[in-house]
Amino acid sequence: MTTDTAETLKIAAAREAVRLVQDGMKLGLGSGSTSELFLIELGERVRSGLRVVGVPTSDKVGALARGYGIPIADLNDVGRLDLAIDGADEIQPGTLALIKGRGGALLREKLVAAAADRFVVIADDSKMVTLLAEKQPVPVAVVQFGWQQTASRIAALGGEPALRMSGDRPFISDDGLYILDCRFPPIGDPVSLDAALKAVLGVVDHGLFVGIAERAIVAGMNGLVTFRAGADSA
Repeated sequence: MTTDTAETLKIAAAREAVRLVQDGMKLGLGSGSTSELFLIELGERVRSGLRVVGVPTSDKVGALARGYGIPIADLNDVGRLDLAIDGADEIQPGTLALIKGRGGALLREKLVAAAADRFVVIADDSKMVTLLAEKQPVPVAVVQFGWQQTASRIAALGGEPALRMSGDRPFISDDGLYILDCRFPPIGDPVSLDAALKAVLGVVDHGLFVGIAERAIVAGMNGLVTFRAGADSA
């Protein structure tokens, strides 16, 4: 798939997701390339009179939203969200289990998704997998202090952690955390690994999103397909 083709597919998914937004909604605004295209589409509707408020999942997304004229707020100030739209690095159909966090915003992304009445994922079809971790590592957000010991504990679960770097220095998230990109064999039981990673001392959260997404809007060369939790497609 060429870069231009992937961009076209992402735009198609973003435009379909904007159709779910209704006047007066409180929205979770996700991170990543597809989510940023959603912001562009949402900004156009806001300029046409749509009234919404968005809770961004990263500092970058907050700055982009403001630039597109989308009012933003802190999660503490809005309580429940009507709808959250975000991308994904991998999507497992049927369960709609996800890997997220390649952009490093996985903690805020999960907090926002958990606060939403509906969590919808948008992506192109290159993100679809049979089992999670077929293509992408699982990002794990850890406290900086003692991160090597934390990495050893994750390795004991069968992962291969690598500290994410930004140039010659460790990448630091908006929340001051390190990210360990952890290679696992294809994950047959993401529910169990979700719980096991959360129980590791030093782990704040991780990029497995299990039992959270309501639907995924996926764009491919043959058009848009909506996958719903508990079904292959609808």
